[in-house]
Amino acid sequence: MSSNLPEADLSCPVCCDIFRDPVLLSCSHSFCRGCLQRCWEVSRTRDCPVCRRRASRKSPPRNLALKNLCEAFLQGRREAAAPVAGVGAVCSLHGQALKLFCTDDQLPICPSCQASNVHKEHHCRPAEAVARDHKDKLRAVLQKLKDKLETFSKLRVTAAVTLDHIKCQAQLTEKRIRAQFLELHQFLREEEEARVSTLKEEETQKVLALKERDRDLMGRTASLVDAIGRTEREMATADATLLQNFRCTMERAQKSLLDPEGFCGSLIDEAKHLSNLKFHVWVKMQGIAPYSAVTLNPNTAHPCLSLSDDLTCVRYTSPSEPPLRHPPSNPERFRFSAEVLGSSPMDGAAHTWEVELNGSEDWIVGVASASVRRDAEVAARPENGFWTLCLRDGAYRAMTSPPRVLAVDRRLQRLTVRLDWEAGLVSFSRSSDGRVLHVFTSTFTEKVLPYFYTQSDRFLKIVPKPVVISVKENQPLDP
Repeated sequence: MSSNLPEADLSCPVCCDIFRDPVLLSCSHSFCRGCLQRCWEVSRTRDCPVCRRRASRKSPPRNLALKNLCEAFLQGRREAAAPVAGVGAVCSLHGQALKLFCTDDQLPICPSCQASNVHKEHHCRPAEAVARDHKDKLRAVLQKLKDKLETFSKLRVTAAVTLDHIKCQAQLTEKRIRAQFLELHQFLREEEEARVSTLKEEETQKVLALKERDRDLMGRTASLVDAIGRTEREMATADATLLQNFRCTMERAQKSLLDPEGFCGSLIDEAKHLSNLKFHVWVKMQGIAPYSAVTLNPNTAHPCLSLSDDLTCVRYTSPSEPPLRHPPSNPERFRFSAEVLGSSPMDGAAHTWEVELNGSEDWIVGVASASVRRDAEVAARPENGFWTLCLRDGAYRAMTSPPRVLAVDRRLQRLTVRLDWEAGLVSFSRSSDGRVLHVFTSTFTEKVLPYFYTQSDRFLKIVPKPVVISVKENQPLDP
């Protein structure tokens, strides 16, 4: 029935559109709640916009019957416009095609909506033109979403590769740990056998010496018993005979009165075998367990580099040589150049380490800032966070800006690197005679790490340092 009512009877006198949330004044006139509130805000009086009669309530009641009629009218209009809806969206108020777009309200509208008081003062554009602009924006956003999806997909692939690498790392590291402990166990077993053998040898010598002395004592005991018997017999002879043989009897008795030697030094020397036993074994163990002040970090090594099991040697692996495994492209790893960093960041106190060059013809050695770029190939110079010395094309160079050729009179076998972080000094010297080759001066603002580069199949080796033992007097032992 509501669909047969004229649209004017269901339109708000203020906005001229179908009522939205209609309210009823005491004068029997109805308005949209929003339209009435705006009128009252402008006039600052609660008068009816039609008859100017004073409203009795500040918040007029909802006209529920009119609201239901308007909803039924709009529903009938939508149903009547259903065939048009198959062609395109239509206005829910007027049943017309949404050919315009209100840029102020960001809503598609029909021509009747544009003519109404709601959108009369608004800027409107053809919906087709606005849709093209929006499609261009959506197309750009869609491309970004696709790029992001591709990034996520690559990250998932990297995560899968990383997961496999972690498992390989764990297995290989466990194998290396067990191999090193096996070497230690073998050393301890051999040391144990050697020390037990020495003990057994001493035991045999002591037993043989004691048995030899016991045999000597048995002989001397028999001689003493014989001397006692002969002396007793001489004492039982006649006085004249006793006097005649007295001198000889006394000489024999005096020889038998010599005291036997004691058993000093006959026991096992336990102190020799047990005194500081573990410490002496530990000191001797330094031969198979050297200490290195610098070790390498495999997670930073370029895939073409090969590191030793104890992480103190690095060499270049040629492309024809199959790698043991393909490491993932993690952020810490150098991806464009054959570089690797040390495992422990350095600052504060001075640090010194030696590198055995082993005849390598292509290397760079020094220190690098912890934040150096690893996803791009950059020159190993101070402005990029590197303080290094290199050998390339037969010439030694300090990697300053520009690089400076060094006058080196004979081939370097070992290179000593010294870092004084607080003083801002990095010096390089020849290990054989201590001659300083170059000194960098800088102001370090972050921790640095030992740095190595090589494209040679010969190992660069970090030389182990001797361990100096010092004893702290009057210091309690840790529990």
